[in-house]
Amino acid sequence: MKAFESIPTPLKERSESKGIENGITMVIDEGIGYREAQDLVELAADYIDIIKIAFATARLYDNKLLRRKVELYRKNGIDVMPGGTFFEIAVFQNKLDEFLNEAKNLGFSMIEISDGTIDMGDEERLEAINKVKDRGFKIIAEVGKKMRDRDLSGKEYAEGILRDIKNGVGLVIVEARASGRGIGIWDEKGNPREEKLNLIVENIDVRHLLFEAPNKNQQVYLIKRFGPTVNLGNIKPKEILAVESLRRGLRGDTFLMAYKQH
Repeated sequence: MKAFESIPTPLKERSESKGIENGITMVIDEGIGYREAQDLVELAADYIDIIKIAFATARLYDNKLLRRKVELYRKNGIDVMPGGTFFEIAVFQNKLDEFLNEAKNLGFSMIEISDGTIDMGDEERLEAINKVKDRGFKIIAEVGKKMRDRDLSGKEYAEGILRDIKNGVGLVIVEARASGRGIGIWDEKGNPREEKLNLIVENIDVRHLLFEAPNKNQQVYLIKRFGPTVNLGNIKPKEILAVESLRRGLRGDTFLMAYKQH
């Protein structure tokens, strides 16, 4: 039972209907301890769909601790995945099978397919997608490059996303890195590049997209443009309730909009 249940909000309780129809929230875990993770799930598990163990930080954990942490998240209804960079390192070293075996053994439920730093041809990417699926993982893909001088155009983003959807990926991340600045749909100040975004969403159902949006102004912009069920990623653990409040019209930024739509 939630506090103040006599005060309704436009969205259903997330615990009743987590997932794409209610807006996916992906949290980036850059290295919180086990006790902090316990506090996190006690406070906000209902509002988290995916937790990413960021970058390749999983390589630095004690094996038993990482297993306990992944198990904690999953017991609370949250999918857990290593960062896409770790997948890329495994591909680069020709160690993808070993990486997937270890991820399965540790209890990860999801794998991110990305080539933000390395180059992968379409055939190699499809082979990796099929291999991940065959191991029983849920799959999420990411389109975009991490270096500013290699950033994709709006058309290239759209083509890459449509390729992955065609290959059976239901949710594709639009790259913005942990900073949300100078990459993808965000400019150097973290403001939207609307022309690029327009090209991306022109022929793609937004429900298939997860926008990395670590900054409040980005979250507000996307919620106002696409509605409270837009999929948001790279949310900091301490900001989950703040983001959920934006979705539900429980902050001044989206209060009037949320109630006008219902």
